[in-house]
Amino acid sequence: MTSTTAENATAIADTSQVELLIGGMTCASCAARVEKKLNRMEGVSATVNFATEKAKVAFGEGVGVADLIATVEKTGYTAEEPAPPEPEPETAADTPERDPELGALRHRLLVCALLAAPVVLLAMVPALQFDNWQWLSLTLAAPVVVWGGAPFHRAAWTNARHGAATMDTLVSVGTLAAFGWSLWALFFGDAGMTGMHDEFRFTVSPMDGASTIYLEVAAGVVALILLGRYLEARSKRRAGAALKALMELGAKDVAVLRDGREVRVPVGSLAVGDRFVVRPGEKIATDGTVIEGLSAVDASMLTGESVPVDVGPGDRVTGATVNAGGRLVVEATRVGSDTQLARMARLVEDAQNGKAEVQRLADRISAVFVPVVILIALGTFGVWLGVTGDTVAAFTAAVAVLIIACPCALGLATPTALMVGTGRGAQLGILIKGPEVLESTRRVDTIVLDKTGTVTTGRMTLQAVHVADGEDDEQLLHLAGALEHASEHPIAQAVAAGAAARVGTLPEVERFENVPGRGVRGRVEGREVAVGRLYDELPQELADAAREAEQQGRTAVVAGWDGRARGVLAVADAIKDTSAEAVRELRALGLTPVLLTGDNRTVAEAVARTVGVDAPNVFAEVLPEDKVDVVRGLQREGRTVAMVGDGVNDAAALATADLGLAMGTGTDAAIEAGDLTLVRGDLRVAADAIRLSRRTLATIKGNLVWAFGYNVAALPLAAAGLLNPMIAGAAMAFSSVFVVTNSLRLRRFR
Repeated sequence: MTSTTAENATAIADTSQVELLIGGMTCASCAARVEKKLNRMEGVSATVNFATEKAKVAFGEGVGVADLIATVEKTGYTAEEPAPPEPEPETAADTPERDPELGALRHRLLVCALLAAPVVLLAMVPALQFDNWQWLSLTLAAPVVVWGGAPFHRAAWTNARHGAATMDTLVSVGTLAAFGWSLWALFFGDAGMTGMHDEFRFTVSPMDGASTIYLEVAAGVVALILLGRYLEARSKRRAGAALKALMELGAKDVAVLRDGREVRVPVGSLAVGDRFVVRPGEKIATDGTVIEGLSAVDASMLTGESVPVDVGPGDRVTGATVNAGGRLVVEATRVGSDTQLARMARLVEDAQNGKAEVQRLADRISAVFVPVVILIALGTFGVWLGVTGDTVAAFTAAVAVLIIACPCALGLATPTALMVGTGRGAQLGILIKGPEVLESTRRVDTIVLDKTGTVTTGRMTLQAVHVADGEDDEQLLHLAGALEHASEHPIAQAVAAGAAARVGTLPEVERFENVPGRGVRGRVEGREVAVGRLYDELPQELADAAREAEQQGRTAVVAGWDGRARGVLAVADAIKDTSAEAVRELRALGLTPVLLTGDNRTVAEAVARTVGVDAPNVFAEVLPEDKVDVVRGLQREGRTVAMVGDGVNDAAALATADLGLAMGTGTDAAIEAGDLTLVRGDLRVAADAIRLSRRTLATIKGNLVWAFGYNVAALPLAAAGLLNPMIAGAAMAFSSVFVVTNSLRLRRFR
């Protein structure tokens, strides 16, 4: 963050925020200029992203959106608030014809390429140079330079009026200089004479200025840079495709129940509390709770999880997921911008509009780069002229410096990688809140795992059944499950659910009685059944089974009838099937896993043994308010700490950790406090999130190394006369394409 931005950010107490679409930016130095001008306004903090062509602006009292737009326009660019998204036909192809700007650029490129190709061929192959070939070259090159290069010339003129210079300045000055020199040589020198021949050179060498033309440079550079712009624009569209696809996932209309009848209405008119019907194969219109019906829901487009999830009355469902089974009636609980889909899209877009610290350095360099390059070009011209006395050689070297130095790749290095990385993350159910999060993932060496709801399911389930000699386990479950079904206690409900799953329908209970602190009893199918701690003496095999269950961190419940204990039921918060594999993956990333829980140490250590966390790294019997202290204690030991949690009681610890990973299946408080949100309740996604973040950061750094290295290496070569200006133009155009293509490799992340 620049010092101006930082001061503004701290000065704003009561701020509003707006996102503006910025038009007319052609390179990173344009974005830097707009950002600088906005941040000079009192009470304004702005970030401008060249790749997304958006400005995210926070502003205080006394400043309006109209003032912000006026400032941008005074800088020489356009600004407007984004229009509300309009639903588009799902079958429409993503073609240039649907994007007028891309279509116009494609048309300009094709015309210029067709006209410039013969000019370049005539210049490079002397055998093709017939009498008066130079006049044909002028006829073909003129529209390329004047009409094809018009966007560069217009932008350069606008910037010049505002006392600024950008990439367009370099291209415009370079191509117009080459074209102007050619006109002088043709009309006032010897280049227009019949029988004139020219040779194409890859390097600078002394030549006769009066008979030398640079039409192939003027036309070729314009065509090559237009090609680079077109490929770059297409790649940027592909880079942002994941976010666009995410925003278009939702249903367009919905069958709402009104007075017992189904009425088809647009999704936008849904209100909280409305009940709507979802048939098999349809998208669920918004977040809600199932009221009627049983089905399986395919949430793969939001979570990356390919296996459909069974749902029934009382279960929560998410908008944009697909009903893969039976008919459902759902009551809307969240609509519009409050839905999980909208929040996901907002998180992704915020991350894409943000800037990593490395990008801020690149922006500062871009802001001064163009004026420095112009000075280098003038210096190159002066040195060559002084040393060789050859105006042509000096001019050629100076033009090469102007054309090769454009800092496009520098401006695209971070935003494109961020766009692709965050978009791919959204497809896999990983939401990265901002670019600064990427920096944190590189340093993390310890990961704290909250037990309940993260490593475990957070629900008590029946884990094991032990029966006394001569007893039948199905009969035990049949009778004990029926009695527990009448109780509201979580352990009783776990026994009842486990019994129903194994033996089917449970019978009715008569004379049900709750014995406080000890259990329940009642009459089932003529037998006096008791479950809990109501038996003073147990057969040896049942006593051993109860002791073993407790050593494993489970709760042992004794069940029997007619005055005798018949079996032991072991109940526990079940460990997720994927938790042990997730811990192994986290270790492979160089992280030390730590287990944190409010449960007793016996339970905690049993869970830790199962998933592979070492005993010294288990923190048990920790009160919710003390979780922050555990995280701070680890940080005082010199560790960089990540934390994974899902509950309200995890929110403070998630915010305290160097990197907070919130399970999307958890509470809103936890999700708000986290830096990364894992949409799926699978701990393996935490490892995926850290791998993706690190890969994205590595791609950003690789892009910046290329962009810096390219300019640092290319400028001396051009100044030394080792590059023909047209070759320089091709190298500059394809350096930007390389950076964007390298970023697109993140789309293949698995």
